[in-house]
Formats: sequence, structure tokens, C-alpha cells
Amino acid sequence: MKSVFVTVGTTSFDELIATARSPPALQALQSRGYQRLVLQVGRGSLPQPGSSSALAVEVFRFKDSLAEELQSADLVISHAGAGSCLETLEKGKPLIVVINDKLMDNHQLELAKQLHRDGCVLYCNCSTLVETLQSMDLSALKPFPPGQPEKFASFLDKVLGLQ
Repeated sequence: MKSVFVTVGTTSFDELIATARSPPALQALQSRGYQRLVLQVGRGSLPQPGSSSALAVEVFRFKDSLAEELQSADLVISHAGAGSCLETLEKGKPLIVVINDKLMDNHQLELAKQLHRDGCVLYCNCSTLVETLQSMDLSALKPFPPGQPEKFASFLDKVLGLQ
């Protein structure tokens, strides 16, 4: 069953959850062959059960780990938190990053723009999510390069005079 996982991390981002559950978004996902929508709502409001038969919808607040949801997802839609983005990309999953325009210091926009410039993600805000779902070409996304901690360790050794 083709699945979409929407995550807001530990925050609340009710606008993203509402947009992802909207009839136009559900229709866009269904037209792309998705059959299941899993919503992680964090500290946000729990949405009322919908009457849409377009997709099977599951909702939860938190889990000890999101690894299982990320692994089973064919597409991830996430807030622009660094942890959520990097964990998704490290699992090799296609990612749409949704910017929260309501944040005062929108540092998330910088991360989303850079990951987009690198070709790793698509990004949008809630008002353009449906359009992004309708026009997305996930095959154009590039794999996220794996970290190389040994290079950083070598650099630190040199700086600290240990090498």
C-alpha cells in the first residue's frame, strides 16, 4: 500500500496537518496512487475523524521513534526541522519540506532552501502544498550524501595538534 507520512516533530503545526487532510491534497495524493496517510501531529490539535474514503488516514501524537513510519513511507511531508529533515533524507525517502510561515525567526527556510538547491528535497509552504503535490517529480530528487565523521575528526585532530 503506497503511503505518505506527515510529521511535525515535537512542535505543533496544525496548518500543515489541516492542509495535508484537505480534500484537494487527498485528491492529489490519490491521483498519484497513494492509499494511506499517516499524520504525526506532535503537540498540535488532534484532527477530527474525516469522512473521506480517498485514503486510509492514521493519526498519532508521538512515538519513541519514527523509524518505522519513515521506513514504510513512500513519501514524507515534514516541517522544516533539521532533525526531521535529516532523518528522512538519511533513510533515502523522497521529502517535501513545508515551511511554517508563522514562525518569527524562520531559520527553517534557510535549511529548506539549501537542501532544495542541493537537489535533495522539494519545499513549499502550506498555501502551495497542493500545487507541489500535483506537480512533483520525485525522480528528480538526488540522494542525500552520507555523513563523513572521519573527515571532521581528522580536522579536529589537526586543529588540536593531535596529528
